[in-house]
Amino acid sequence: MKKSFILLSTIAASVLLSCNNQPADPVETADSTNEVKQEQAPVESKTQENTSEFLVKAADGGMAEVEAGKLGEQKATQKSVKDFAAMMVKDHTGANAEVKALATKLNVTLPTGPSEEHTKKATDLSEKKPTDFDKDFMDMMVSDHKKTIDLFKDASDDDINAEVKTFINNTLPKLQSHLENAESIRKALK
Repeated sequence: MKKSFILLSTIAASVLLSCNNQPADPVETADSTNEVKQEQAPVESKTQENTSEFLVKAADGGMAEVEAGKLGEQKATQKSVKDFAAMMVKDHTGANAEVKALATKLNVTLPTGPSEEHTKKATDLSEKKPTDFDKDFMDMMVSDHKKTIDLFKDASDDDINAEVKTFINNTLPKLQSHLENAESIRKALK
C-alpha cells in the first residue's frame, strides 16, 4: 500500500510539473523578452516600443500566412486556391526575411513560431473536409489580410523606426493586392 501511494504521488507530481512547463505562446515570449531588453538598454540604444511591437506582430502574421499557405498547397482542391496558397508561401517568406533582418538590426526578439491563436486556426483549417477547405481557406485569407493591412496602416501612423516605416510602405501594396486576389477567388468559389 505504501509503495502504491509513493508511486501515485510521484506520478501526480510529474503530471503537475509537466502541465506547468507547457511552452508559452511564442508571441508572448518575444514580447516579454523585448520588454526586458527595453528596461535594461541604455536610453540612446532603446528600440522604440511601437517598432518592436509591430515587428513581433508582423512576424507572427507572416509566419502564420506561410504555414497556412503550405497547408493550402497540400489540401486545396481548386487550382486558383492552390496557386494563391503558393503565392502566400513565396511572398510572405520574403517579407518574413525582411522583418527578421530589421529585427536583428534593431535588436528585437521575434517569435519562434506563430501564436497560439494562429496555430489553432491552422489546426482547425487542416481538419476541414476537402469540400469545405477551399472556401474556408479563402475566408481566412481575406480576414487575415484585412487585419494585416490594418496593422501595417496603424503602424505607419505611429512613431516607429524609419527603416521599418519604409518596409511598411513598400509592403502595403502587395498586401492589398493579396486581399483583392483573395476576395476575387473567394467570390468565384461561391
